[in-house]
Amino acid sequence: MGQQSRPVRVVSQRQAVRARAVATEVNWQQTATDMDAKSPLEIMDHALEHFGADVGIAFSGAEDVALIEYAHLTGRPYRVFSLDTGRLNPETYRLFDKVEKHYNIRIEYTFPDAEKVQDLVRTKGLFSFYEDGHTECCRIRKVQPLRKHLTGLKAWITGQRKDQSPGTRNAVPVVQVDPAFTGIAGGPGSLIKYNPLSNLTSAEVWNFLRVMDVPVNDLHAQGYISIGCEPCTRCVLPNQLEREGRWWWEDAAAKECGLHSGNVVKADGTVEERKAERDLWIEGSVAAISKEQARALAAGTREKDTLMVLYAPWCPFCQAMEPEFSKLAEQLAATSSSFLTVAKYQADIDREFSTEHLGLKTFPTIVFLPKNSSKVIRYPSERRDADTLGMWVRSIGATA
Repeated sequence: MGQQSRPVRVVSQRQAVRARAVATEVNWQQTATDMDAKSPLEIMDHALEHFGADVGIAFSGAEDVALIEYAHLTGRPYRVFSLDTGRLNPETYRLFDKVEKHYNIRIEYTFPDAEKVQDLVRTKGLFSFYEDGHTECCRIRKVQPLRKHLTGLKAWITGQRKDQSPGTRNAVPVVQVDPAFTGIAGGPGSLIKYNPLSNLTSAEVWNFLRVMDVPVNDLHAQGYISIGCEPCTRCVLPNQLEREGRWWWEDAAAKECGLHSGNVVKADGTVEERKAERDLWIEGSVAAISKEQARALAAGTREKDTLMVLYAPWCPFCQAMEPEFSKLAEQLAATSSSFLTVAKYQADIDREFSTEHLGLKTFPTIVFLPKNSSKVIRYPSERRDADTLGMWVRSIGATA
């Protein structure tokens, strides 16, 4: 047995070296830069030409059917795979069938480990994710099967776009070395990930689907945009981000910093405050509020309406909203400065007071303080772009 196992191990090592070379022979960061202005069709053609049968298109049963159409248009052979979690909508299963017939292909379905699903359901029930979050269920039904399938590929193609969830998907290059999964060789750098739709908007994708008369999921006609498992997907309201229709019951704190996230545990077990390299909103139209001013505002001493962000400079979500909040401040300064102040308060150095009197929950917390009142109105959404914040301010009566 020992003599037989050694040659097998040597071959495996050689295969690993050759497969990893895919990631090292090409400067994928430079390739992403060079291809950023390319069309989705050109990016798709590059993937299929470069990897052939070793690349797979991930199809979720939503508008990423555009990927299959682009692959079809290249005229090259292509593979499509999909994750059947066991909890998909009936409309999604029907779309799978339509797509197979439309393109004369067979989708490679992958399934979760039956024993792991059984253990989860028997232990926690069918809808445990409503109580303790979707992470565990998604890991068993989606992530683990995906990880297993990708180990048979050198590259994969996804429908991720930058506009799907601003703040979390803004950095979606058209091609990259996959930072999370591994390919056939195993180890870091063994899998390449293409995102041909990265620079398209939802409207552009849908225009393409309509023009090409591509089969789409019937749920889209019912107000669904981002489509996943049936219990975790719902239609969205006008002007909501498309991914707000997923896991909506979970606390938005997943996209914010907890009040104690700034505590860093050192090697000796002691705790110290996380330090930021710089403050936020140093210049521009965002007014800095002092502790004394914060206490006066909380007490109701307000000559004007105040839109205020309670922030911590070390919080990455506060840092991410800096440009948009600055943009909003500039816009409002030009139109509403006589009756509205846009301000910031560094609440991480005054947490107890901010929590009790200013509505601080997590970083960032955005509040509206009406003039001549002690009321605190907390901004309820995770969307922190200038347009949405501006609409919210106008909707609650910030007028002269």
